[in-house]
Amino acid sequence: MAAADVRSLIAASGLPVLEARVLMGHALHVNRAWLIAHDTDPLTDAQVSAYKQLAERRRAGEPVAYLLGEKEFMGHRFQVTPSVLIPRADTEVLVETALGDLEGKTLEGKSLKGESRPAVLDMGTGSGAIAISLALARPDADVVATDVSTDALAVAQKNAISLGALVRFAQGSWFDALNSAGLPAVYDVIVSNPPYISSGDAHLDQGDLRFEPRQALTDFRDGLEALRIIIAGARPHLHAGGSLWLEHGWDQAAAVRALLVEAGFQRVSSRRDLSDIERISGGYL
Repeated sequence: MAAADVRSLIAASGLPVLEARVLMGHALHVNRAWLIAHDTDPLTDAQVSAYKQLAERRRAGEPVAYLLGEKEFMGHRFQVTPSVLIPRADTEVLVETALGDLEGKTLEGKSLKGESRPAVLDMGTGSGAIAISLALARPDADVVATDVSTDALAVAQKNAISLGALVRFAQGSWFDALNSAGLPAVYDVIVSNPPYISSGDAHLDQGDLRFEPRQALTDFRDGLEALRIIIAGARPHLHAGGSLWLEHGWDQAAAVRALLVEAGFQRVSSRRDLSDIERISGGYL
């Protein structure tokens, strides 16, 4: 019997070709160019076994990001585990909007001596993708990231170290985490991608969401509870003119805008993601 090779294993995998190639490259520790150049080379039993195990887990629905242990976001590669949500490209609008609000907070290229550093807070940081992307784009900023999950914070801290980002981390639920010694009490920009899926949403039991941490996806209520808590508690933690931006579900923009207006925020608006869905909403003091 002929030895298995890359081409035959991918063809027999039952997976989309792109996914199968990505998993094969991961199993063999090679890049796409190598796979193309060596697609008929015989593989060892250990290589075949490693790939088949990954393919089987993927056929069972496990997200590719968890199988690879990483996911790209804002041009950076973040380690991910089942303890954190998988970063998604649609969340990049949250980072880009926050960066826009930070423009002009300090003079680029000028010494920060004698000037206050812009302070940014990311609550429910998960993998740290949002906070770390902000810190890498604005190394002059004082970026703080919080999460109630110690396992998630461990992942975020590893990502900050591997990517060379200066981020301060604190454990706790929403604004309670700021009780940690030495953290700023007031910020220029607050961002969050909180749990916003309602507990009865069927999507929680479909696709990748089945494998992601449930407490990071849903508030176990109507999907707006975490958003209400953040909006209601944000004002004392924002400088005058500061902004709050929140990611939410595809059908929650109007409700979140109403909560922001009720809490006294000005210039309340929503921004659309890559799918042209109102993905984030926010406002200014």
